[in-house]
Amino acid sequence: MPNDPDDLSRQDDLFDAPARPEQPAPTPAAPDTSADAAPDIRDRGPFGRLMDDNFLKFAAYSICDRALPTVEDGLKPVQRRILHAMWEKDDGRFTKVAGVVGNTMHYHPHGDAAIKDAIVTLANKRYPIQGQGNFGNILTGDEAAAGRYIECRLTKLAREQLFSPKITEYVPSYDGRNREPVLLPAKIPLCLMLGIDGIAVGLSTAVLPHNFIELLEAEIAILQKKPCPTLTPDFITGGEMDAADYDDGRGSVRVRARIEERKGEKNKLFVTSVPYGVTTDRLAESIEKAIKSKRLPIRHIDNFTAKEVEIELTLNPGSDPEKVRKALYAFTDCERRIPSRIVVLSENRPCEMTVSEILARHAELLQDIFRREFLVRLAEIDELIRRKTLEALFIEKRIYKRIEEVRTAEAVDAAIRTGFEPYRDQLEHDLTDDEIAMLLKIPIRRISLYDINRHNEEMEALRKEYGQINDDLAHLARYAVKYLKGLIKEYAPQYPRLTHVTDGFQEIDERALTSTELTLRLSEDGYVGHALKQGEVLFPCSSLDKVYILWSDGKYRFMPPPEKLLADATYAPNKDWLDALRPRAPIRFFDIGIYNRDDVFTCVYYEPLYGFTYFKRFTWGGMIMNKDYALVPEGATIILFCKGTPEALYVKYKYMKGQRITQQVFDPAETRVTSASSKGIQMTPKQIERIATHKAAWWADAEGSTKGALFP
Repeated sequence: MPNDPDDLSRQDDLFDAPARPEQPAPTPAAPDTSADAAPDIRDRGPFGRLMDDNFLKFAAYSICDRALPTVEDGLKPVQRRILHAMWEKDDGRFTKVAGVVGNTMHYHPHGDAAIKDAIVTLANKRYPIQGQGNFGNILTGDEAAAGRYIECRLTKLAREQLFSPKITEYVPSYDGRNREPVLLPAKIPLCLMLGIDGIAVGLSTAVLPHNFIELLEAEIAILQKKPCPTLTPDFITGGEMDAADYDDGRGSVRVRARIEERKGEKNKLFVTSVPYGVTTDRLAESIEKAIKSKRLPIRHIDNFTAKEVEIELTLNPGSDPEKVRKALYAFTDCERRIPSRIVVLSENRPCEMTVSEILARHAELLQDIFRREFLVRLAEIDELIRRKTLEALFIEKRIYKRIEEVRTAEAVDAAIRTGFEPYRDQLEHDLTDDEIAMLLKIPIRRISLYDINRHNEEMEALRKEYGQINDDLAHLARYAVKYLKGLIKEYAPQYPRLTHVTDGFQEIDERALTSTELTLRLSEDGYVGHALKQGEVLFPCSSLDKVYILWSDGKYRFMPPPEKLLADATYAPNKDWLDALRPRAPIRFFDIGIYNRDDVFTCVYYEPLYGFTYFKRFTWGGMIMNKDYALVPEGATIILFCKGTPEALYVKYKYMKGQRITQQVFDPAETRVTSASSKGIQMTPKQIERIATHKAAWWADAEGSTKGALFP
């Protein structure tokens, strides 16, 4: 963070628009000073411009210096500062986390709580920091102890692979008192190893953790110009994963807990892992909630989780363990979907990348890190060779003898330069003052014990190293592959894959699992619901179902299965209206069933205004929950309602003097299926005494019948 709040040049680059060709400035129009002149809506005024400018700076700071990791070293600023502060004080021993927090605050301009939380998170991810003490439990969700009670140190992996001060660029810290690295020269793809979440202004990132060894193997393939193998996430919590919807860092994965049966443990299931991001307490709560909603036949839950997950589920007698396992995946947090979207900073600009693109980018950066380290080492070897050459000449040619008889510093300097004159062909340039000072600091004991053979061996080793480095510089990809293979050999036993990748989870029919979860009953006093203990059993259903309730006046409503609903006259919930209506025109409960928008129903209703009876076949179609609909016109009465299309409708008419046709048979299949809101078609102008979908006792075969026509 810059010292000057207005100095945000790094962040401002993020939002710079592309340069446009210069155009001549337009001639400004004369201002309209009339009283009726409309204000320019583009001019937000000085306060609006101030807000815009400050918001832009805040957005740039949030994106570049807080929320997003960089693709170069895979770290957020707070993580980079923590690791740098630990490396500065690293001596291989554990240090109090509170002390690390204090050291990090020299570089990080935010509170100590955020730094401590970041340290705990890094320690729980195994790779860069090793913790000692109570760092919380990612399985149970328990929090870490206070920073003064716990200790941490850099892991061997972090110490060797993240730091190289000779090639690191440093900038002043936020208060100018210290220097912090712009980026760490990370030789491992930390971003994909750790898995990082972050929310900034207008964008977010969700990088899932991957297996360290698999990442190195994929990077080796990239360095060898081979196709990058398909990689899938690997979570520290283990479990099983379906990565069918995971496409190189885009999409999502489905993760399940491991649920197993054990020999000798009848009527029990054991949860031995949890999905990534789910704690055992949260998992137990979701199981208890599903038990209360009667979706799981589980009698008891025992949570024995400590170092490893161990949740014991005691099933109800007679329960099918396989069906219960499926229900656990369907209705609890034993399964969850984890989205992935990799947004990182590349050259200080946010961009969306894939896993293979990040690895390809890191392969390039890794070769550049080796190139810079080699160049630094070559310069050091050049310096060592020249220094040893000067020492050898100074001692072997007894040039040091020349300074025994001189008395002034100038004479000493001149004597040494004169002594090296015959050997200028062995030197690339004239002696410098620093080199003369170095020669004068050689102790007499070292001169007297000087070993020419040892000197020659050291010079030969340096020249050999020099040649090897030049060869590696010419074949950086080959060297990087060799280096990564060495890491794999060293760390493969330490970082095995923890999450088992399956070929795909078997799809679970949630409705089938809960098809008999609830039982709807109709009580004698007109209530309907699944919470009723007594009454007529209507049908079993699922809490996932939607039901329709149809009253005899044609009003109907869709709702979840009710616990207890007064169904004889409660399509209007006003109690006073209900009490006033009942003595005059009681509206009795007519039909209830499970809603399916494509189910076909048959309805016959009497419309008293013109005295006609109407018929219609319809489907419910779309619906809005708990909203009243009308199946028939106002004042009409339903006289027949059934699901499906009956083979025939048998109609008996009321007796009228001179009436020749007393009964008829209609074929409902002759009509087309319409919507529930349609009026239907005219069936008959005669008054119907009886109607049924089959020949009832009142049907008189001796009277004969004619086929009725359904008029459109």
